[in-house]
Amino acid sequence: MNVANDVQAFDALRQLAKEQGLDVSGGKVRRTSSRFCLGVEHGDYNGTELFGVGTDRFIWLAYKPNGTNRVRLFSGNFPNDGVIDFEMGKIPQPKSAQIAQTWGRFPYGVDFILGRQGYKIKQGIDGVLYGNIPGGGMSRSASLTLNLILSLFDANQIEVEDKIKIVDLAQAVENDYIGSPCGKLDQTIILFAREGMGTHYNPKDRSIKYVPIGEGATDFRIVVLDTGTDRPGLEKSTYAVRRAECEKLVSLLRKAGFEITCLADIKDDATYIKILDQFSSSHPDLCDRLKYIFHAQQRFYKMMEAWKAGDIETVGKIFRQDGIGLRDDYRISGPELETMCDIARTVPGVLGERMLGGGDKGASGALVRAESVEALKNAVDIAYPRSQPDFAEKYAVHICKVIDGVQVVDGLL
Repeated sequence: MNVANDVQAFDALRQLAKEQGLDVSGGKVRRTSSRFCLGVEHGDYNGTELFGVGTDRFIWLAYKPNGTNRVRLFSGNFPNDGVIDFEMGKIPQPKSAQIAQTWGRFPYGVDFILGRQGYKIKQGIDGVLYGNIPGGGMSRSASLTLNLILSLFDANQIEVEDKIKIVDLAQAVENDYIGSPCGKLDQTIILFAREGMGTHYNPKDRSIKYVPIGEGATDFRIVVLDTGTDRPGLEKSTYAVRRAECEKLVSLLRKAGFEITCLADIKDDATYIKILDQFSSSHPDLCDRLKYIFHAQQRFYKMMEAWKAGDIETVGKIFRQDGIGLRDDYRISGPELETMCDIARTVPGVLGERMLGGGDKGASGALVRAESVEALKNAVDIAYPRSQPDFAEKYAVHICKVIDGVQVVDGLL
């Protein structure tokens, strides 16, 4: 199934509903986006500020209240799982083997978390889904989880005024039910994304600010380079190891008398140097993780100022520096991801490139002058299959726009 836009998605959803006998006629379609993080990748669980945009790769969910206490959902991306059909409140246990291999763990998890948090979800839905978000690096799981939460809230006429609470709920689905140790970056950027704007989140006061790019900025594109690899869930990846390492270092530093709650609290050079002097010989790997977060956090503020000034060349340069830090100090990248970065770096007009998302596998991303996009695509088409022949038929190049994170269309079906 090849779905590239809303019209194709609506046709696909109608066909899926017909094939599965699910009644969504006259219902709604909720579309949730992917995201592109400009900084700080892996900063959310370390307490840094975040900045990113919504991008036009989506999950579409067509749904309608069904007048019962059951949820019935079918995904065109995972047809072998069949219809996920369950009575609300009667679901498998969190993190159980029963849910590990099915996408149904997401609607189960939404039901579990909403019930745990006291939301009265009594109205079930019938729904069909399809998505064209690559499987690693653009936050497919966060997009799906947000879509399910918002759709069930809508069907049950529940309004949540403080939207950050929805981010908390979506994170809890992945952390507490699925067992994925994700932070809040993905959910925040997607839920609050606005067309043509960057979204700035400050965890200290949980504030959201929209930041337009400055006038006179170079005409550029966001290009996502999907390696064609399959990335396991974060709970099965190096992501979980890195998060545990960062938490271990925080614990060691607190025991040594450093008054911090997360690595983002280490902002001044004197404290940073003192920590390296004290711990680099006994915990070199942990200090490398700090090295990335410390310098990425310093670069973050320079990147924000460059964005506001329309200096996209500096934004790209910092994006590239972050990628080198993720590769060498945080060590969260992978060979296919770095192959894409190596190729992109050879193309004039590519302003910056790095791996995206949780790490290991999935996608890399690049900021590219508009006139250089085709040159990058051609370079990838030539070089990537030669370097990674196992993925010669699976990789893809996505040229993305900056869009709203959530949109709802009523009555199209």
